[in-house]
Amino acid sequence: MRKPLYINDFAMHCILGGDKKTVFEKLKNGTRGEFTIYDVAGVMRPAATIDPESLPPVALSKYDNRVNRLSQAVLDQMEGSIARAVKKFGADRIGIFIGSCDNGSEASLSALKCFRETGAYPEGYVLDYQAADFPARYIAERFGITGMLSVHSTACASSASAFVSARNNIYAGNCDAAIVGGVDIASRSVILGFASLEAMSDRPTNPFSANRTGLTLGDAAAFFLVTRERCEDLQAEGSAGLSVVGFGESADADHITAPRADGEGAYQAMKASLADAELDAGSIGYVNLHGTGTRLNDSMEAVAVNRLFGENTPASSTKALTGHTLGAAGALEASFCCLALENGGVLPAHLFDGCEDPKLPKVKLVKPGESADGLKYCISNSFAFGGCNVSLIVAKE
Repeated sequence: MRKPLYINDFAMHCILGGDKKTVFEKLKNGTRGEFTIYDVAGVMRPAATIDPESLPPVALSKYDNRVNRLSQAVLDQMEGSIARAVKKFGADRIGIFIGSCDNGSEASLSALKCFRETGAYPEGYVLDYQAADFPARYIAERFGITGMLSVHSTACASSASAFVSARNNIYAGNCDAAIVGGVDIASRSVILGFASLEAMSDRPTNPFSANRTGLTLGDAAAFFLVTRERCEDLQAEGSAGLSVVGFGESADADHITAPRADGEGAYQAMKASLADAELDAGSIGYVNLHGTGTRLNDSMEAVAVNRLFGENTPASSTKALTGHTLGAAGALEASFCCLALENGGVLPAHLFDGCEDPKLPKVKLVKPGESADGLKYCISNSFAFGGCNVSLIVAKE
């Protein structure tokens, strides 16, 4: 039996913009956001970061950091629908399920620098900045929510995992509605970490190209207000008829960072999502690829996608436009599927150099302005370190 989550509202903020219309225009045209160049141990690396000074300080000052400024920018757009949900169900019946990986390393590193230079931490600095639940506690306090709170840090699948957790808890009766999503930043510590893995490109990522050289990181936040039943009194403009209907997970148990080379884990996650949604592969009109631009990811994902969907289902990686937004990526890319569904099937473009890798199984990559007639179902892939694979199916009635 299907167990969907109905979407009453959603919003996002990334390097493409802070509102649905702006983001959609850049997605459909394949227009990349402006990347910033960082010096990583003497090597220049681009990242799709948002200037924190362009975002207002968090009104609850004790939560003011880059991560929560991004969350605030998104939650401001959803304030009305969330307030209505709190009034309808009660503050103790709203759950918060988010994915995030780097909550406060920048604050901690700058505090440590201050301590080394002066012998004291900056005024107001607390270790809570580093806590995994810090961004979720901000959301709870902002809206006066006292229901269950869960933060997932499953690397690049974090906010996709949060959707699975939200669905399970809503249907278990632990909450009636949920704020689900993700937020993450490309901090200097994260950039250094990925550089040490030799996974970062020295240019904007070039997914599924024969010339790909690695990933590029980025900042983003994306949130959804979801319920078990469709609630017309909660729905915001543009959310009518949208739902998440398929939830599939798998675990490679193969390597601490690299995906399983034969794509079996990715294939099983997508297959499980289809089974959960009671759909066959032919029902899917668009695949949002995980598509990091690393040789290992793109090769295994091409195998899995071609095996399940063949070579004629439109697919694209949006990470060339936004950067890889880590813990936020699953929610952000699910929101891109929603934008395609609510805009007549116009699909996010696949931006790359046009040089397809002949060693990869064929995948139909979306060109700018391309659309899928009668688009009803999209699948969004998130494949993370440790072989944590999640695929979500987003639908429009």
